[in-house]
Amino acid sequence: MPSYIDGFVVPVKTSRKQEYVEMASKMSKRYLEWGATSVVEAWGDDVSDGKVTDFKRAVGTESDETVVFSWVTWPSKEAREAGNKKMQEDPEMKAWIEKEKDPPFNMQRMIYGGFAAIVETRR
Repeated sequence: MPSYIDGFVVPVKTSRKQEYVEMASKMSKRYLEWGATSVVEAWGDDVSDGKVTDFKRAVGTESDETVVFSWVTWPSKEAREAGNKKMQEDPEMKAWIEKEKDPPFNMQRMIYGGFAAIVETRR
């Protein structure tokens, strides 16, 4: 059965990269606890300006921000839905959301979605 993927593109303050890495490292471990099979956080290193659109324009990246492209792999959509339910009910997550008033990224400009894998090739 093909995997189910949650994909994210988010603008992150370049000067706050380490803070983002620390937050993402903690979150990736939690995703695995909630049933994900892998988590990848990728810092924009070679993000071209497109003629019509591009990653930077998609999230309105400002001059002091870098695009981060991330994905969480789940065994199935059902596992993803169960994992998201666990995340929403997690007291640690609720406390973090209430406490975090100045995250290193702009959640309002983040784009995300769930994707059913249609081709999945592995080594």
